[in-house]
Amino acid sequence: MALSVHKYVLSSLNPSVWVGCLMWVLVLLFGSTPSVASEVQVWNFDQDNPNRVPAGFHIGILFDGRAAGDWQVIPAENPVSPPNVLAQLQGKGAEHAYKLVLVQGTEAEDINLSVRLLPIAGKADMGGGLIWRAADDRNYYLVRANPLEQNIRIYRVVNGVRHMIQNFDHVIDIRRWHRLHVQMRGCDVHVWFDEQEVFTLCERTFARGRVGLWTKSDAVTYFDDLHLEVAR
Repeated sequence: MALSVHKYVLSSLNPSVWVGCLMWVLVLLFGSTPSVASEVQVWNFDQDNPNRVPAGFHIGILFDGRAAGDWQVIPAENPVSPPNVLAQLQGKGAEHAYKLVLVQGTEAEDINLSVRLLPIAGKADMGGGLIWRAADDRNYYLVRANPLEQNIRIYRVVNGVRHMIQNFDHVIDIRRWHRLHVQMRGCDVHVWFDEQEVFTLCERTFARGRVGLWTKSDAVTYFDDLHLEVAR
């Protein structure tokens, strides 16, 4: 919808009137008077070199010292934004092999974070999720969607051990892209899956940290359009 702004000769108005007019225009543009600045970053992987990890994405380490997955930018047949996706391609792994990447330079407390994901394969596990407030690759919040279990779960991971906070049973179609969306302000957490709110809670374990992407065990998953908004 286009917003039409009418012109007024402000010099002919009382100062209190034109200040009021200016505030009215800001409300129309932003929905409220702006009070908190934000920084937005989007990764669609379309300008990244294929068969490599994107610049600034750091692969974690598994419990046995190996790299936490085979993460690569690859072209895909049906990406959200053509032509590339970020894929976790390692189709084998132990039950507690948490395969993840953390994004450098994303340390924050209050975030609005989302990603599109497409489950590709997996017999022991399938799907993937979002990481935020990560101190490192062993301490972070996680929300993940699993088409094999048909649920979405939110965890705190402390010293490499997952602790489930809440579970939400939900039909997850493996034939299409899905959207995970997390918003956290202070201790307040809201999570949406395909635009449906699935979790609302308060969590105080981690104060701030990086964001990232996550899979587990033998899950092969594509990710696209990672979107981060940070309140400054």
